[in-house]
Amino acid sequence: MARGVAFTVEPGEAGARLDAVLAAHLSLSRAAARRLLEGGTVRIDGRRASERAKGRPLPAGARIEIADFAPPGEARPLPDEGAPLVVLAQGTGWLAVDKPPGVPVHPLAPAERGTLLNALVARRPEIVGVGEGGLRSGVVHRLDVDTSGVVLFALDAPTWARLRAAFTEHRVTKRYRALVTGAPKDGGRVELWLAMAAHRPARVRVLEGPRDAPRGARRTRLVYRTLERFRAAALVEVELETGFLHQVRATLAHLGHPVLGDRLYGGAALPGPGAPRQMLHAAHLALDEIAASSPDPPDFAGLLGALREGRADAS
Repeated sequence: MARGVAFTVEPGEAGARLDAVLAAHLSLSRAAARRLLEGGTVRIDGRRASERAKGRPLPAGARIEIADFAPPGEARPLPDEGAPLVVLAQGTGWLAVDKPPGVPVHPLAPAERGTLLNALVARRPEIVGVGEGGLRSGVVHRLDVDTSGVVLFALDAPTWARLRAAFTEHRVTKRYRALVTGAPKDGGRVELWLAMAAHRPARVRVLEGPRDAPRGARRTRLVYRTLERFRAAALVEVELETGFLHQVRATLAHLGHPVLGDRLYGGAALPGPGAPRQMLHAAHLALDEIAASSPDPPDFAGLLGALREGRADAS
């Protein structure tokens, strides 16, 4: 349940950043602390602090107040009966659902609606509290907001632990379809070291190798094959061997063939029908007894058809 929280900056915290102090006192990540600032619920000595104040050094004795705060594990996602939900496959303790582009997997604030989890809570209320709990109840993995396709949720704690272990141990088959710029090779296996380059907005960078790898960097692997070629664009299938934020998008951009519509990693804008978002679709997921496939969503299928008919050009 949301409640107001207040504390005073201790002498030993003097000079520390606002987001760091919030994270420490509220047991949050820095990103979650910044989201509180974005929501306008934080006040310093009675004055509202915006997200731009995240790096502000705090003096000892400053009074910090946070309105309507719920600890991450206690926050409860709101049921959204009106949110559409397409179930692709289900079994004991799990559901695989189809995520449309533009729909988040889970809310970032207690009052948020319109996510997959909000829709699930309305239909399967037992999901609340599973796994990480709170606003991530039942979430086994995530997709970028603008990426479409299969998303897996757990409905009970033992299933969540089993599925998360499968992801950690890279025992999950994850197959994507992407429309990319240029004329990629027939295919191949790509191994890269990736690391976070920025958090807001999130972006990753390719490293030269393990010697240059900062903390949190990871060696990633994927296999791709080119399914169709068009005029200055192509349809590729990607199978992940590892999982890392933006791995498919960053790897394809590194190969010189960014995903169409991916402004963050340099995807070309198309005239004609155009790419309304990054043209990346999580088409298939499988592990143990679970298998789920998602058809191309309308925007992806429409652009693919236009490319086949020569009505769109990535040049």
